[in-house]
Amino acid sequence: MKIKILTVFWLSAMLAACGGGGGAATSAAPSNIPSVPATGGTSAVACSLSYSAYNNSVKVMANSISSWTCSGALRLLTGNGIPDHAVTDGNFATPISVQNISTSMPLLPVNSGSQTSGAGNVGYVLNGVKLDPGTAGTCLGTATSTAPGGGCVQIAGQDPWRIEALGGAFTFGTDSSNAHVQPTGLYHYHGMPEGYIARLNKGKAMTLVAFAKDGFPIYARYGYSKADDAASAIKAMVGSFAKKAVPDAGRPALSIFPMGTFTQDYEYIAGSGDLDECNGRTGVTPEFPSGTYHYYITDSYPYIQRCVKGPL
Repeated sequence: MKIKILTVFWLSAMLAACGGGGGAATSAAPSNIPSVPATGGTSAVACSLSYSAYNNSVKVMANSISSWTCSGALRLLTGNGIPDHAVTDGNFATPISVQNISTSMPLLPVNSGSQTSGAGNVGYVLNGVKLDPGTAGTCLGTATSTAPGGGCVQIAGQDPWRIEALGGAFTFGTDSSNAHVQPTGLYHYHGMPEGYIARLNKGKAMTLVAFAKDGFPIYARYGYSKADDAASAIKAMVGSFAKKAVPDAGRPALSIFPMGTFTQDYEYIAGSGDLDECNGRTGVTPEFPSGTYHYYITDSYPYIQRCVKGPL
């Protein structure tokens, strides 16, 4: 009985822990989608964007509320963190619950040319849900298992090997929108927010889905093949990270923890993809036709950027 209790606790911790850091719906999602209207300039982008509707998908059953406004030099977001799209899958140890989201970011961000690191809370999707690519899970170099007592922890880890939520040896219970729930009930994305993108229904188009904490916009998956040419072909953006050919010294065994399990398993190779070390680039976008620095959520690592270029 004691072993069974410990196992259940460990599984719950695995599914709940993350960030310092939907399948077919069985019920209808709200129809009014919080998307950004077309604009001929930049000053009005997402400065008057509000949404409030009941989401009756099976794992939500709550109002989804978000409001974007602009005041002075700031872009402001208030909301309750409840997703606006169907959530029918995922193995969450904690149910999704209402949060108090209140944050701001620069309305006219500045690219400092340097990067500020941070895998947690790099921004918010327009539906008010947090982007939180990192986890709080870590392993010792001597780790021997993903099971209890194997040398890894899923919550508040202090060991050197940082666990990734997607694509490794650990299961974090993410749903088909690459999201799951923190112990506080906070629903958040670790990768492509597929449910939100599907609701926008823009197809193969450059789609603004979020703003980073430094104020720069975040697009999902697609961009122009030529950064400064809005008439160029649309393509899926590719990041400039790859798994290392040889694991770092002192890493836990590959036979138990395959490459991609840890953040340290990846390296940035400048020019190997479309984007820089923060998964961004400078160019024109539909909302910013004169050009701006902007980020992308990609289908491969780092999925969501792990750094920002503007001051925080």
